[in-house]
Amino acid sequence: MRFRFPWSAGASALLIGLMMGPRELASQGIHAEIGRLFEADGWTTYRVGLQRGIAGPVAVALYGTHLREETALGRRHWGGGADLVLLRGRRSGPYLIGGLAGGFSSDSADEWWSSWSAGGGYQLVLGGAFALSGESRYRRIAPGDRSGLELSVRVGALFGGGGAGTRTAPSSPSRADLPAAPMDQPVRDDSRSPPDSPPDRRLPPLATVATAASAARPASAAVADSVVATALAALGTSYRLGGTTDKGFDCSGLIQHAYGQHGIALPRVSRDQAKEGTAVARELEALRPGDILTFAARGRRRVTHVGLYLGDGRFVHSARGGVQISTLSASDPSGRWYWTRWVGARRIVENGS
Repeated sequence: MRFRFPWSAGASALLIGLMMGPRELASQGIHAEIGRLFEADGWTTYRVGLQRGIAGPVAVALYGTHLREETALGRRHWGGGADLVLLRGRRSGPYLIGGLAGGFSSDSADEWWSSWSAGGGYQLVLGGAFALSGESRYRRIAPGDRSGLELSVRVGALFGGGGAGTRTAPSSPSRADLPAAPMDQPVRDDSRSPPDSPPDRRLPPLATVATAASAARPASAAVADSVVATALAALGTSYRLGGTTDKGFDCSGLIQHAYGQHGIALPRVSRDQAKEGTAVARELEALRPGDILTFAARGRRRVTHVGLYLGDGRFVHSARGGVQISTLSASDPSGRWYWTRWVGARRIVENGS
């Protein structure tokens, strides 16, 4: 028996995806799907796979598949495929999909099949972590030139995503903490993210910052000082979507960690942290070290990023480049990005200074 492997585009894409590693593939979601292909007597289709964002609203879904013909012959196809998906992210709404698949048939170990499909669907996101979708595709299968309409139901678990496409200047907030577009321009354009400026050489060493804060403020500020010191101790820690430990933080995870280490429990996400404590005027003179700064990338209605104020217009936060110190300034080139998106501040500890 001669062994052949169909190096179709779908199989090649699947192989490339597997080489990326499971951690990368799981960065946005997993899904399972069952459908009906209306061709002759019909086929039942099954798919289990992984989705990962690649650029803006575009994602790739890699999956294993099984097709079962509902006839007396009962042919079976096994294999894998790759779909290119447009607009299927972490929100409810319609999306477009198209892809290639291929594999072997149970009829003969020497028989291979291939398929292409195109169509669309509608996704309903439930609780921000799960999604239910309905899809309609036109599918053509070879050999035999069989084709028909395929209707399917898809369930998935969302991890974010990612990447929801997320690779721009290290000084900008993570896409996990920004909505689809900021107030004035889309997030994905690198020129519209915070400028990639060099480290601020004026920043004193970590120990100096913590010591100066403690010396300049009364004893009642001890908790706020300790929270600031805990956040500063995480400088350089990598960004990690959903991270709340020293293995990686996202923006709200860093704030929750810094306060949690000193017995103060805060909500997990930035929009909920923005409701804690008491409101502080949106003025630099009104801020105190330990205040939570809140930012909104689109308008002023929804908080999408948070940082911890240090004093002198500086704050520590976790963004795409990891835990870092940034400037809040209307005149500084890099600080202006945050200044225009700064919507307020919350005081968790009343320090009496």
